[in-house]
Amino acid sequence: MKIHSVQGAGGVKLHVREWGQPGGIPLLLIHGWSQSLLCWTKQHEGELQDQFRVVAVDLRGHGMSEAPLEAEQYVDGDKWADDVAAIINQLTFDKPILVGWSYGGFVISDYVRKHGQNKIAGINFVGAAVVLGEKASPFVGPGFQENVPAACEADLPTNIAAIRRFLRALVAEPMSADDFEVALGFNMVVHPQVRAFLIQRELDFVPILESIEVPVLVTHGRSDTLVLPAMADLIREHCKTAQTSWYDGVGHAPFLEEPERFNRELARFARKAHILRRPSKDQTATRP
Repeated sequence: MKIHSVQGAGGVKLHVREWGQPGGIPLLLIHGWSQSLLCWTKQHEGELQDQFRVVAVDLRGHGMSEAPLEAEQYVDGDKWADDVAAIINQLTFDKPILVGWSYGGFVISDYVRKHGQNKIAGINFVGAAVVLGEKASPFVGPGFQENVPAACEADLPTNIAAIRRFLRALVAEPMSADDFEVALGFNMVVHPQVRAFLIQRELDFVPILESIEVPVLVTHGRSDTLVLPAMADLIREHCKTAQTSWYDGVGHAPFLEEPERFNRELARFARKAHILRRPSKDQTATRP
């Protein structure tokens, strides 16, 4: 395992960890709201590291990355976009697959909006959101609506109780005690004000979805009560390159609830997408 410190937008230092094969196809794992790169343990400790360059980031305000407490550090989409670009550039990725869970869907969409698609091979939207604010009501469920506001409160008992409920709502079947304890720990590292800043944005990335040309895999649990399956339908409807993998009996975290299947599907998608995005020998030969 390698540890990188990447300077993101506005000088914010991002904590990035890397596992696996330095020459493998890069997988950039981007976690969700109030989470951490630690949520991807079942990916970087599994078979993916035998074939791929597995990289995970603590988003600004989360985990071991810097966490400024000014709203502009979180409500400006260009900063999220530039954070991803900084990781791609500093770690010299060759056509990575961007894997975005939940709020990670916004981060990836911000990146595509500002930096385009030339440097990436594909996108895996995992229980991902692409609409936030007034337009989002048909696409978010009780797991989000009943817990997120209280998780943004400064009162510690209120905060802890909300995060405990939120974590239980993430999955269709209870997490193991070990997984729950670790998740509670890295969620509580996130300042409630940071959580609040993240959900202050008004976002509608449908126009960005319609512009996407790289391969897209939409991974979604049919029992998701946070980001409803309707959000996956929205992505599929507006993204012409999207294919959907539905997980029956799975909640908001397919990579945690069914990691073997998730890792297998991500590996297959990454290999295929990388081949499609590489120029042919004839194209290479005709370049000036």
